[in-house]
Amino acid sequence: MGVLMSRRQTVERVQKVSLAVSAFKDGLREQPSTRRRAEAGTARQGTLEQEVQEGEEEAVAGPSQPEESSAAKAAWERLRDGRGVEPEEFDRANRFTPPAFIRPKRELHDDEPPDISLEQREQILNDEMCEICEVWTAESLFPCRICHRVYHDGCLRRMGYLQKDSAVEVTETAHTETGWSCYYCDNLNLLLTEEEMYSLMETLKNCKIIPESCLTLDDFLHYKHQVHKQQFERTMPEAQEEQAALQFNALDPDKKGHIEWQDFLSHESIQLLQKIRPQNALLRLLTPKERERARTAFLALDQDNDGFIGEAECRQARHSWFRKHQKEMLSCNVSISHVGPISEGSPASSKNGKSPEKILPATKQEETRSIDWPGFLRENVAYILAARPNSAALHLQPLA
Repeated sequence: MGVLMSRRQTVERVQKVSLAVSAFKDGLREQPSTRRRAEAGTARQGTLEQEVQEGEEEAVAGPSQPEESSAAKAAWERLRDGRGVEPEEFDRANRFTPPAFIRPKRELHDDEPPDISLEQREQILNDEMCEICEVWTAESLFPCRICHRVYHDGCLRRMGYLQKDSAVEVTETAHTETGWSCYYCDNLNLLLTEEEMYSLMETLKNCKIIPESCLTLDDFLHYKHQVHKQQFERTMPEAQEEQAALQFNALDPDKKGHIEWQDFLSHESIQLLQKIRPQNALLRLLTPKERERARTAFLALDQDNDGFIGEAECRQARHSWFRKHQKEMLSCNVSISHVGPISEGSPASSKNGKSPEKILPATKQEETRSIDWPGFLRENVAYILAARPNSAALHLQPLA
């Protein structure tokens, strides 16, 4: 009896499904199609054609709009998190997990003057293990010239931070005086706090700057004019416009007619730090390697060992030693953030017919003003930080 009831239930279910399918088909037959409705009356023909056309346009435009918004959202998220454009030739199936960039937080004592002694030298020690894989392999590790971290070139490749051109640069410069900055120190944007980064993003959005895009000279000047007008509610003076044009040329060392997004972002980041944070807070960002280079520079300028140098000598350091040198000079083992006096017989001197920087003559006021070691650090700290990236661009043009 149980078996007969089971078969009966099965038959009833099949019949119900068949009835439902038949009713659905009958409803489709009774419902007039769009074409029949369009042919039924000429009065509604235009309206139907318009509806069909709008539907087709929505069908075409529909998928593209979410894609554009998602792409823009991803670009702004990369900007917020301090991550660059992901390389095109990137094997996602065989890669390490990218590091989580945690933005710094301001401390209560950040604005107090730090104790950076001129006489007490600091011992520079690099890590013994790779920052990524935490494995020690002796001489195959590449040290960062800014911080204490060291890396394997293979680990950098798997992370996507080392492409074809940069791989050669790291191999040739990591163990020389020129040095190489790791992906932490190369990105000046990572120095900003979350609040500072939010302020910068709002400024870029208000000025209609598209993230991860190149900027021409007109784009750069237009942006500078907008920022100046928003901040001071007046037009930018001609002298500042000329300085902005010089800054654009410094950010475009290869004379391509545009500046790369990462160089523009580094420039805006260091300028925002100058505006928001006091110099004492910027001094706390210097690493032991950077402080030691600054000591070397000051002691070389202090010829009489009285603890003071002239304004012209301080400006000379700003123009020559805390700046970026062109790519053709890298083979001469001249540091990108070189902080020692360039001798006449050195490869970077005028022997090659190209002076690394034209030093302007000092005025009488500059010759009389003396600068001590703490003042030297305060006036040069922004340029020391601006020399961190590996790019040949000059991210902070010294004032003439």
